[in-house]
Amino acid sequence: MKGNEKLLPVLNQLLADELTAISQYMVHSELCANWGYEKLHQAIEHQARDEMHHAEWLIQRIIFLKGVPVVSKLNPIKIGHTVLEIVSNDQADELGAISAYNSAIGLAHDVADQATADLLLKILKMEEGHVDWAEIQRSQVEQMGLENYLANQTQGAAS
Repeated sequence: MKGNEKLLPVLNQLLADELTAISQYMVHSELCANWGYEKLHQAIEHQARDEMHHAEWLIQRIIFLKGVPVVSKLNPIKIGHTVLEIVSNDQADELGAISAYNSAIGLAHDVADQATADLLLKILKMEEGHVDWAEIQRSQVEQMGLENYLANQTQGAAS
């Protein structure tokens, strides 16, 4: 099925966003592991896997629409140097993703491609979950203080 000429470039931009997020999350996950924050390592690694699924679904859709997925393009990656920077950078990127997905869903509706709109909505909901996770982390830091928060992120912390 031939995809809309306006929608395919947008899908490729979303793919670039997802590929960038994968890289950023993986670095952030490994930083947390290196610092001994195993719970953060696992949580951020899980988000990277979510982004891998998003990229996979976008690639599948682009191919279905007879487009060519561009997998060599990455946006600038914003690596945090502290846990708060990691959470803040990832949250900001996820907020940008939410905006991009909302715009893309609007375009998919405008060009009468409901299946693409449905896929983008599925991804959007997952991205909103990532923002919610980041908001919870920031709230916990505010409520319990950074030191207590970080102590709860280590392997030996009570679950």
